[in-house]
Amino acid sequence: MAYRDLSDFIRALEREGELVRVKAEVDPILEITEIADRQMKSPGGGKALLFENVKGSSIPVLINAFGSTRRMNLALEVDRIEDVGDEILAFIEPELPKTLVAKLKMLPRLKQLADFIPKTVKTGPCKEVIETTAPSLDPLPVLQCWPGDAGRFITLPLVFTRNPRTGRRNCGMYRMQVYDARTTGMHWQIHKHGAKHYQDSERAGRRIDVAVAIGTDPAVTFAAMAPMPDDVDEMMFAGFLRKEPVELVKCETVDLEVPANSEIVLEGYCDPEERRVEGPFGDHTGYYSLADSYPVFHVTAVTRRKNPIYSTTIVGRPPMEDYYMGKAVERIFLPLVKKTIPEIVDMAFPAEGVFHNMVFIAIDKRYPGHARKVMSSIWGTGQMMFTKLIVIVDKDVNVHDTSEVLFRIGNNVDWKRDTMIVEGPVDALDHAAPLPNLGGKMGIDATRKGPDEGHARPWPADIVMSPEIKALVDRRWGEYGVP
Repeated sequence: MAYRDLSDFIRALEREGELVRVKAEVDPILEITEIADRQMKSPGGGKALLFENVKGSSIPVLINAFGSTRRMNLALEVDRIEDVGDEILAFIEPELPKTLVAKLKMLPRLKQLADFIPKTVKTGPCKEVIETTAPSLDPLPVLQCWPGDAGRFITLPLVFTRNPRTGRRNCGMYRMQVYDARTTGMHWQIHKHGAKHYQDSERAGRRIDVAVAIGTDPAVTFAAMAPMPDDVDEMMFAGFLRKEPVELVKCETVDLEVPANSEIVLEGYCDPEERRVEGPFGDHTGYYSLADSYPVFHVTAVTRRKNPIYSTTIVGRPPMEDYYMGKAVERIFLPLVKKTIPEIVDMAFPAEGVFHNMVFIAIDKRYPGHARKVMSSIWGTGQMMFTKLIVIVDKDVNVHDTSEVLFRIGNNVDWKRDTMIVEGPVDALDHAAPLPNLGGKMGIDATRKGPDEGHARPWPADIVMSPEIKALVDRRWGEYGVP
């Protein structure tokens, strides 16, 4: 049964020994970050933290709720994250029914799909307190994460907009620098769907309504950061994840709907062509992203629960909480990537690559240049276009073992023959790119080569002990007296 709200998820974390309640007074300026960073970098991602006594605010702060494999499984209510990907594939690839009985068997699936459609309700917990006359961000315990940050940043917001041309909803996660009690930045990077809605509003010469939900049930929060195709409703995906439709409620001052179970909702708008300097911000790259000009969000209403919880995260040099969220995305969407590029056997985004910087891919290699074909396909697939380094290995290589991949790079690659450098779109946070949003990307073919790829000598065999000797030593291990 789906979590009703964030508090329901917190109770589950506590039951499973995955939550620590911090009762000592803590400062949202830097102190919470230092505590949380130590947890995130401890073995297994540490524990989720609920700070119950935050200086300057009566609202508790939840952080690191997604920061381990186990907590991601709890968040999505599965035993293995891969199960979600398998379910997605089952829905998008059903067998065509050939008989009346088979058609009847399809009916429950069709009914289940209908159950994922979000439904609008009259009211919800996020409406327990409504402030439209003098809405203010001041009561929120917004963190300043790092010493060089330009100020406090809302880091886990679910930002809702509507496409001004099609009317379709988008929900994304974009950081928001708090300028004052009524305005924030809106970090809509040029490639993001929210930015496209804003650009379309600019062309139409009218402001765009925006609503921001903070603190929802975990499936809804995860759906907001998942790389969904343009104009695919994230709330529909959240319904699929939670096996129940997301209940939405109308906003008070803007023409949008938000999850009724939200802890806090900010309503407002962004004006066309209005920009303000946003940043610097200590980012997931491990560096401060540079200050730049971004849209401004004006608050017109704040609605909330009577006793809300402020959900947040921090980013920085990995591993951090967002690594585990990104790993879940990797495992969930792998079956879909394999449907598009079927020669892919597995893929891994290592923590050191901070999402877009690096991906290791194992393929079932069948012909000369096959690795380059896969590289080109990856650079043409959604947000994977940002990948700065693609390493292709053979299907028997464990891409989740970074040491093994590095071994193959060191031994299987001739740098003149086996590398490909291209120029194209890069992540807006890529500080190394010579131009904003445009830079070089590299592909490395670390597969075995043959004469058909210019390798004149026979490829040597891997050194592997015979199975019989391995089994013998396993049986006699206790006789050897070796630790």
